Amino acid sequence: MRSRFSAFALGDSGYLLRSWHSSTRPSSLELDPGQRWTRLEIVETERGGLLDTAGTVTFHAHYRDAGRPGTLTEHSRFVREDGRWVYLDGDQP
Repeated sequence: MRSRFSAFALGDSGYLLRSWHSSTRPSSLELDPGQRWTRLEIVETERGGLLDTAGTVTFHAHYRDAGRPGTLTEHSRFVREDGRWVYLDGDQP
């Protein structure tokens, strides 16, 4: 999760696509250059340990867009694919 947040902050769409599950990955990803991701708060995690094959992360990602602050809250699901953790999908409450 933290590496994906860093990729959003750096505008690294290639990493985001590589760390997305093959069944839910979009064919391309265009990031908004005017949106600046500033801080990540992990609210809760479930599973996702060394011996797990799935896990969830609930987080608040803070950003600025056109100078105005905002927050994205998501409950994300991650799974192992080919031995590495990838983002499957998420719900925004």
